[in-house]
Amino acid sequence: MSVPEKPASATTDADYRIVPEDTPYRDGFNMRTVWAALFIGFVMTPGAIYLDLVTGQNIAGAGQWVTIIMFIEISKRLFIRLSPQETIILYWLAGGLTTAGSAFQTFIWNQYLIQSPYTDGITQYIPDWVVPGRDSEALAQRTFFHADWTKPVLLMAATTALGFFNSLSMGYLVFRVTNDIERLPFPLAPVQAGGATALAESSSGVETWRWRVFSIGSVIGMAWGLVYAGVPTLTGILFVNKIEFIPIPFADFTTQFQSLLPATPIGLGTDLGAVLTGFVLPFWVVIGLFTGSILGSIGLNPLLYHLGILKSWAPGMTTIPTTFNNSVDFGLSFGIGTALVIGLVGAITSVVALVRNQRAHGTTGTIAPPDPGRGDVRLAIPIAAWAISTVGYVLLVHRLIPDFPWWIVAGFGFLWTPFFSYIGARMIGLTGSPFGASFPYVREGSFYLSGYKGAAIWFAPVPMFDHGGSAATFKQLELTRTKFTSLVKLSVLGTVVTFVFGFIFWSLVWKLAPIPSSAYPYIEKIWPLNAMNQTLWVRSTLPGQTLFLEEIVRWEYIATGFGFGWLAYGAVVLLKIPSLFFYGFIGGFGGLIHYTLPSFTGAMLGRYYFRKRFGEAKWSAYTPVLLAGYGCGVGLVGMTAVAFALVAKATEQIVF
Repeated sequence: MSVPEKPASATTDADYRIVPEDTPYRDGFNMRTVWAALFIGFVMTPGAIYLDLVTGQNIAGAGQWVTIIMFIEISKRLFIRLSPQETIILYWLAGGLTTAGSAFQTFIWNQYLIQSPYTDGITQYIPDWVVPGRDSEALAQRTFFHADWTKPVLLMAATTALGFFNSLSMGYLVFRVTNDIERLPFPLAPVQAGGATALAESSSGVETWRWRVFSIGSVIGMAWGLVYAGVPTLTGILFVNKIEFIPIPFADFTTQFQSLLPATPIGLGTDLGAVLTGFVLPFWVVIGLFTGSILGSIGLNPLLYHLGILKSWAPGMTTIPTTFNNSVDFGLSFGIGTALVIGLVGAITSVVALVRNQRAHGTTGTIAPPDPGRGDVRLAIPIAAWAISTVGYVLLVHRLIPDFPWWIVAGFGFLWTPFFSYIGARMIGLTGSPFGASFPYVREGSFYLSGYKGAAIWFAPVPMFDHGGSAATFKQLELTRTKFTSLVKLSVLGTVVTFVFGFIFWSLVWKLAPIPSSAYPYIEKIWPLNAMNQTLWVRSTLPGQTLFLEEIVRWEYIATGFGFGWLAYGAVVLLKIPSLFFYGFIGGFGGLIHYTLPSFTGAMLGRYYFRKRFGEAKWSAYTPVLLAGYGCGVGLVGMTAVAFALVAKATEQIVF
């Protein structure tokens, strides 16, 4: 989303003001940050986990807003004014802690994978440092309190520590290059930084439009969340069969249209949040996603079926098996070709932008002295931290899998990670988006072509990262005059809190019901597809699986996708269509219209109705707040539902 222009009639909060440059840098980390972390851990984490399992939603945005607004309201009553530095730290703290993607979610996924029918015949190749064996009592009892989890937990702790140093150090290095040397604009950084500043100012007691818009979104979210997730959960607790007014996560019409559109997944996503997301996403990205999904699904799939290419599809298949079989027959190979074009376009765009930037500004290639008090350190320190942590990854992977070529792991750590972290940081610094900042299937291809035979490498902590997004975080800290040391303290606190509360609440939720199961309708439908896709690659390096490359990865289809991608890019350039359409089109090609249709509806409503009614600048400022409020409302319902579920589960086990 582009940064909204200042509307003539907007209030002061609509103006994304940044802290004046003569303001001294301050530490944004203090005891209020610790209390905020505990609040998020206790209140927001269980709701985030539950909603992720039931509806596939993430309430990170809601958690950020709820936390900041709650502390602002408390501060008002204590006659304390939050500083912009404190607010931006709270913003990032809430965003990190309300994601459900802790290490224990990975453990939950692995326990499902090893017990699923898709790993039949290969479980003996999955090592015990990934997940306990299929016959382990830890899985039967659904508990982490078992000795069989010792190795996975110790490995998780080691990779968390290595990732902490690797991410912060490389993120800081690419920030220094893109910000201090190249002076890139980072066009979206002022959005979060200015928003934090405006919210900090509102702690003086002045009610702003943000609160009103947020409240409207919250009411919408609570109403929809009650029908969408609350009723099924509560009726599932009270009755034998739950009541589900709206199918989660989509209504499936594939079998109804199979005679007219064979081998075509047809359905409609039922999450209202997808419509609101269409308000926020860049318009041409949404249009591209929708156009690509329509052309790929409705236009191409029936043709490929009649040509005998989609030979695995059979009448009666619903969305998930249809999608998987289409991927095996054609989509996977074709997608590799189109994704390669995305990577090449991103790299070429970055190089061209670098040359233009040097010609326009005549960069000297030397790092300007950083602002005093910003919290900078000598570059030798982050370089050493990154190098040592990368060596740690290489040694760890070699210790876990001694027969895998160590130089491939080292290549990812010492070559791939810094190069694509820089490319990603440049894309964000120039456009605000990391689109096209990486090449696809390099990891999969390197594992397959390495000659390694086994499954362990697919679960190993190979240091293949893109830390470019951290550059935007450092830029926001600079804009709000927040010391960089605040981020270090925040990262330590976030790691500890995520581990503790992730362990507590994932354990409780796992005890409620098997994951996946009918209690969690979203992952019950989606995880089998993910498991089928993952095991395809895992089987490719196992002994006796040489037919994988010949039967599934078809080079003629890869070439077709590669050529199609360049034709699409050429058409976009010739017709002078915004480049974001191209990225959306390729990303949505062959994707499910179940999800692109609601977002398309939201984008069209936003552009052709609400923008005209409220004005472009106001609507652009309203939409992220409205979406955050909606996420908050749904999250509150989710947290209430999971609370009832936990209480019900506890009382079930009381012996009278």
